[in-house]
Amino acid sequence: MKNKDRVNVVYSTNPNFKYESLDASEPATLAPAQQNLKIVLDKKQRAGKSVTLITGFIGKSDDLTDLGKKLKSKCGVGGTVKDGEILLQGDFRDKIFELLTKEGYKVKKAGG
Repeated sequence: MKNKDRVNVVYSTNPNFKYESLDASEPATLAPAQQNLKIVLDKKQRAGKSVTLITGFIGKSDDLTDLGKKLKSKCGVGGTVKDGEILLQGDFRDKIFELLTKEGYKVKKAGG
């Protein structure tokens, strides 16, 4: 067990002591029909540049990364996947809406 996974107790002299550890299991990825994704155009704290933000994905981070790669390649833009969100550079709300609905996701445009 790695020391970084331990919670609350740093060291114990008791040989039978069981360390508590973080349970960092990710939730199972829901089927596309059960996902409720939101597409938002965001400009906050981005020096006036607009980004398309996809939120609401429930599942493993690997599946989210794969979806982000697919969307970036279909739109032909750069972007990133972090904090459970997909960021794509530019305004691609309509194109992403069409792509995700074809894949079977429940998609909603949010914001202005």
